[in-house]
This record gives sequence, C-alpha cells and structure tokens, in this order.
Amino acid sequence: MKIKSIGICFFIGAMLGGCNAYSPITGDEKTVPVSEEAAPMIEVIMKDVNGESMGTALLNETEKGVSIAIKAEGLEPGEKAIHFHEKGSCEPPEFTSAGGHFNPEGKQHGFDNPEGFHAGDLPNLVVDQDGTVDLELVVEAVTLKKGAKNSLLDEDGSSLVIHEGPDDYKTDPSGKSGKRILCGEING
Repeated sequence: MKIKSIGICFFIGAMLGGCNAYSPITGDEKTVPVSEEAAPMIEVIMKDVNGESMGTALLNETEKGVSIAIKAEGLEPGEKAIHFHEKGSCEPPEFTSAGGHFNPEGKQHGFDNPEGFHAGDLPNLVVDQDGTVDLELVVEAVTLKKGAKNSLLDEDGSSLVIHEGPDDYKTDPSGKSGKRILCGEING
C-alpha cells in the first residue's frame, strides 16, 4: 500500500536527497525535495581573562537566524555589550586575537549609526545582581551555514565576546563598550 510507504520514503529520501511521494487524494506521484544539510549546533565555552570557564553559549541555526542561548556566572552585575568578533581565537588576557567585530559587509558600528551596523553587533545583555546571565536571542544578520558570506564558520572562525560595559549602539568601532572580559571561540 503506497500510503504506508510514504513515511519510509521520507526517511530514506532524507538520506538520499529526494523522494517520490504518493498523494492518496489526487493519486499523483511527485518528487519532494529534501532541504539542504542542516547547520551544526555549536557549544561555545566562554572563558575569562584568566582562561577559566565562566559559562557557555549554545548556537543553533533557525529559520529566522542564529539563536544564542548564553549562560554565564561570576560577572559584575549590570549592562554589558556582547558581539560576534571576526576570528575564532580567544587568547587571554585581552582577547585581541579575536580581532574586530564580525563585519562582512564593511559597515560602521551600532544599531543607531546611520552607516551601520556590523553583522556582529548584538543587543546589550544584563547581568543579574548575583553575577549571572541567562539570555536567549536570535540574530538575523549571521548564519552557521558554511560558505555563506555572513557565516560565523568561515575559514578562521569567529568569537563571541562580552565586554565590561554597555554598547552605546553608535560609536565606531565598538560602541565604547570597554575591555573584553569573556570570550568564546566559534569554530566548526
């Protein structure tokens, strides 16, 4: 019976790249395309200036962009800038090896900058009074799909960096956000 074979066809078709499906309503057979290979889910270890793990960020490709679920502890309470940086390198204590903000379009910095914004610019996060942060957001300007111009997984990777102060969303190149205090390498 063709109806029961549809589920098996989709399973095998997903492995092979396509599938012929039978419609019990119209009696037609048609080819059903299988979407491209899914981008990987990446766990990023966030380290402080001493190289100690202070938390994690989980990156996942979604239909709307890259979702970030970040959990960290041991931070000073208050508003902090967070950005994607251009290189997958986090050498303490200053994390300058991460380079500048991830900016494949060559724009200025900041959501409020008429010349901006960088693909790596993210909304500020708030560290609770107990020194923890638990944040989820989706970033439309980047992807985890290799080969795309805005991919965080280019040949040298990228980094996720938390700064000591808030981003003012307008001052190039980094929004006057201060020192880099946590950094996590994104390589895949």
